[in-house]
Amino acid sequence: MSDDKKKAAGAQAMPTTMTPPGAINKDDIPQVLPILPLRNSVFFPGGVLPLAVGRQKTIALIKDAVRDDQVIGVVTQRKAEEEDPGASDLYGMGTVARIVKLLKMGEDNYSLVVQGLARFRVLELVQESPYLKARIEPVDDKTPADNVEIEALTINLKKLAREVIEMMPELPAAATELVESITHPGHLADLIAANVDVPIEEKQAVLETVDLKARMKLVLELLNRKREILKLSNKIDSAVKGEMSKTQREYYLRQQLKAIKEELGEMGEDEEELDDLQERLKKAQLPPDVEKVANKELNRLKTIPAASSEYTVARTYLDWLADLPWSKLSEDNLDIENARRQLDADHHGIQKVKKRILEYLAVRKLKNDMKGPILCLVGPPGVGKTSLGQSVAKAVGRKFVRLALGGVRDEAEIRGHRRTYVGALPGRFIQQMKKAGTRNPVMLLDEIDKLGADFRGDPSAALLEVLDPEQNHTFSDHYLDVAFDLSKVMFIATANQLDPIPGPLRDRMEIIELSGYTLDEKVAIAKAHLIPKQVKEHGITNEQVEIIDETLTEIITAYTREAGVRSLERRIADVCRSVAVQVASGKTDKQTITKEKLHELLGPQRVESEMAERTAQTGVAAGLAWTPYGGDLLFIEATKMVGKGGMTLTGKLGDVMKESAHAAMSYLRSNAERLGVQPNFLDKTDIHIHVPDGAMPKDGPSAGVTMLTALTSLMTGIRVRNDTAMTGEATLRGLVLPVGGIKEKVLAAHRAGIKRIIMPEKNKKDMVDVPEQVKKEVEFFFATRMDEVLNLALEKAPFVTAPPPADAAGAEVRA
Repeated sequence: MSDDKKKAAGAQAMPTTMTPPGAINKDDIPQVLPILPLRNSVFFPGGVLPLAVGRQKTIALIKDAVRDDQVIGVVTQRKAEEEDPGASDLYGMGTVARIVKLLKMGEDNYSLVVQGLARFRVLELVQESPYLKARIEPVDDKTPADNVEIEALTINLKKLAREVIEMMPELPAAATELVESITHPGHLADLIAANVDVPIEEKQAVLETVDLKARMKLVLELLNRKREILKLSNKIDSAVKGEMSKTQREYYLRQQLKAIKEELGEMGEDEEELDDLQERLKKAQLPPDVEKVANKELNRLKTIPAASSEYTVARTYLDWLADLPWSKLSEDNLDIENARRQLDADHHGIQKVKKRILEYLAVRKLKNDMKGPILCLVGPPGVGKTSLGQSVAKAVGRKFVRLALGGVRDEAEIRGHRRTYVGALPGRFIQQMKKAGTRNPVMLLDEIDKLGADFRGDPSAALLEVLDPEQNHTFSDHYLDVAFDLSKVMFIATANQLDPIPGPLRDRMEIIELSGYTLDEKVAIAKAHLIPKQVKEHGITNEQVEIIDETLTEIITAYTREAGVRSLERRIADVCRSVAVQVASGKTDKQTITKEKLHELLGPQRVESEMAERTAQTGVAAGLAWTPYGGDLLFIEATKMVGKGGMTLTGKLGDVMKESAHAAMSYLRSNAERLGVQPNFLDKTDIHIHVPDGAMPKDGPSAGVTMLTALTSLMTGIRVRNDTAMTGEATLRGLVLPVGGIKEKVLAAHRAGIKRIIMPEKNKKDMVDVPEQVKKEVEFFFATRMDEVLNLALEKAPFVTAPPPADAAGAEVRA
């Protein structure tokens, strides 16, 4: 009988139950163990292995172990043919095992079942007769701290094991359930390694791998290789067995299908479907060139067997042609006054957009074949750009569809996929036209500035044809491969900023800039739209809650600071939820929300004016900045210290802003005597200019006058007025040059409580866009030279001498 071998040839039998590893304490393992050499297999902890033994040394070992009820060590031999192995013939690591069952099969033959308990490392052999004994060292798994990777490896192991089990019908059905039931990662790896058919050396390598992560990766590699071998084997088997060709098989199945249909009396069903499709194509009133393509495809479809994959492709294509609105147009409501009332009812302010829509309707009323406008609304979040599209559609009586472009990176999203690809579909524009059901909907292109581009193409380049009035009447989608007319569509794009939009695409759109709202406008919007909406959404009524104007003003000024009204709506929702809790608790009295009660509901105010605190010291000035989300205050801080004339700039500043700081310093040094400052003040002084909010990148020339004002305040010791903010570019000669974003900057200053604004004289023309309410509450000063700015911004005039004559300055410039 074979000696010390498993009963299953070359593969460890998969047990019906597995004992989890660690079933014996490390301290309970003796330092010296009797060693049972194992041939043709590797025994793992947690496994159960049947053995047939016949060697005299092994029989003596088993008898002593059973008599003394002690554990043994199972170690694999390097060479299976060695009958009397020594230290050099055994591997250096084995498994501590317990004999759970022993049967005597004959005079010198025994059958036993052993159970694996733990790994051990052989240190040295201490006895060779009557059987091997060795001094050993128990080995524990090294479990890494990163449990996430271990969990991922466990999932992959189980998944791969399931695939391999499914490919091997000879394995029992319970094998999958056994693998799924194991939760210990090390136990799972050992079980799979024990039962996968790989060389003994590779199994021993798994046993000797103590690091859990490395062991799982090794088993994963072995299992993956086994799967690929099984796949190749099955493929070869299928190729050999397949005597019937694919064509013969299809013919046989088609004849069967024909016989079944004859029995059921359904022979004409396919023909009826094609007749119905032909009728739909006629009703669609296709253009002549499209009708020609559709008829050709329909005739080809009639010759294709219904069971063919090509039939489905052609049928789906014709369905798309039949469903598109080739000639359907919704009738525009050309009542100008009705449109004006609708737009005013839905949105407060934004007169530029309303004016442009009314102009379109007026011209459309006079000229019937006018193409649809292509507008781009640019402004900070929360000013109503997206909701405006629905309002416009309602005002002109058209269908409304929305196409979200944020994050789109694939050119095929715009133009579609060619029909050669499996699962091909038209692009988003054609899909939305089918959804609209008319050829002239209002289509909102939301977040057009968030388009991306990668190896799949540039969607913004594909949009050039869509948004060009001279081209979009023959828009070509890759899937349709025929021209579709988009010229009647009213396109309204939205964006937070213009810079990310490529120049050619920007040139095809009519840009309308939307700025933030003033305090009065926000109060009006809250009363007309936000409060009724939130009251309805929270299940309460106007008889149960009232938010007075004073409270609204407090919410806007003390709990929000934004160009739009999104945060304002959230705060109103907070108030409504608090009222809803009280109503649900049984309180039915009407609750009037006052300022005092507001603080109880929303907590302490979240926005406070920083002007007085920031400008209480010299060297601090408040500037005005433009951001994609509206204007904002930008504080410039300057300080001096003992040094050697260096200047440090911090706050994540861009190159243009750094250059503005150097220009301001040069102006200050050239005018030091006029300002009462020592001309050599930099010899023993270092200057540090910092712009707070250091995590935010900042750039642009409009902080030039603010930097110069902060430096002058620092060196003269005169503080900047705490009610004043400024913007403008400063030159070396002291001129103040114009900048952009005036309306957004002015609104930001107004929100922050600024009472005086200094800006370039040449920006006076931009005041036409500033709301009248802001003009009444803020005092504006326009300067052409830095001398004027410093006299207006500082608490007292900084100059101790008069400026040089104008002709002298002019001579210097001409030189």
